[in-house]
Amino acid sequence: MTSDGGAAVDFRTRARKWLEANARPTSDAEDRPRAGIPEAKAFQAALYDAGLAGITWPKEYGGQGLTEAEQIAFNEESQGYDLPTGAFLIGIGMCGPTVRDLGTEELKRRYLPPLLRGDEIWCQLFSEPGAGSDVAGLQTRAVRDGDDWVLNGQKVWTSGAQYCDYGLIIARTDPDVPKHQGITMFIVDMHAPGVTVRPLRVMTGQSPFNEVFFSDVRVPADHLVGEINNGWQAAVVTLSHERVSIGTSVRPSANPLSFASLAAAARRTGAAEDPVIRGALAELYVRNRVLDLYSTLLKQEARQGKDPGARGSVAKLAGALLASYSAQVAAQVAGPAAVAWEPADEDAATLVQAINGTPSSGIAGGSNEIQRNIISERVIGLPKEPRVDRDIPFRELKVGTQRRER
Repeated sequence: MTSDGGAAVDFRTRARKWLEANARPTSDAEDRPRAGIPEAKAFQAALYDAGLAGITWPKEYGGQGLTEAEQIAFNEESQGYDLPTGAFLIGIGMCGPTVRDLGTEELKRRYLPPLLRGDEIWCQLFSEPGAGSDVAGLQTRAVRDGDDWVLNGQKVWTSGAQYCDYGLIIARTDPDVPKHQGITMFIVDMHAPGVTVRPLRVMTGQSPFNEVFFSDVRVPADHLVGEINNGWQAAVVTLSHERVSIGTSVRPSANPLSFASLAAAARRTGAAEDPVIRGALAELYVRNRVLDLYSTLLKQEARQGKDPGARGSVAKLAGALLASYSAQVAAQVAGPAAVAWEPADEDAATLVQAINGTPSSGIAGGSNEIQRNIISERVIGLPKEPRVDRDIPFRELKVGTQRRER
């Protein structure tokens, strides 16, 4: 065994012991209430202090400076545990890597360590009411005023904004150039005066998303990520991280739509005796395994310095399609219980809530249609769709809710 292999084995042993002592097995998940933000922060801090957070991140920015082998080992060991880390996924998977790639040294050292430790939670502020799939059509404005930039506008579908401390936001800083050229990315304080967060309720009955309003919000001039008017390229970096993060995220076995959960439910209800359902479960297992292998490949390449680029959209699309197929299999397994159930049957209620939530996976992080366009143009090399607004100044466009300025 090589020294590197031995280090990974030692790390796996240490991770296993820590998880056994500090994390709840998924089998116990139903016996306790869902962790709130204070509990999640405490757990993330303990994870960080144990050397199990930011495993492959550089040490100078709060990471452990280890390899993909250690990350894979932790992912595998944590599969059987219910880790309350969901609030940190956007920050650690999307915002943090963007700051790490494009931020100044001062911004990296200030924001990345507390982000990894869970002391500060981040969100992503891209979409707007008139700029969803066409993110470059955004209308939120940032105007320079002395040592600050002043933000005005609205964002929507912002996950977790109600408990976030900071966010990555893109705003229009030059309306007199084509829409992709006049955008800048900033770090914004979500507690700053003028920031208003309002929850949006979805069909599951929950409010995971928000609309966020900015009224004369001041952002220090040194809180740019990337260059002025080069925010579209910065956004592409974030979206690449987002799609890889979403598409390659570890799917906990406790998820009611996971293969393990559905196979157990089929055995419990007797549905496993149906050859059609057994076939559907086998197909689900294969799809899940293929995505796991592809995710591992992308992560290994990323750690070696190879940018996954548009191939991250393959993982994102595959993950969304897997979620949709999982919901179909869940409905087959549950039978009538997927439509109506006894009030005391919490398992059925949880399953149906998960089924109702699956359509969001084909929208959040870029719709399936957008992913297919990206894959066709940037991976396969098919001709791009014609665009008539490429060279027109944004001020002259009629996009979203934009009105003619007087």
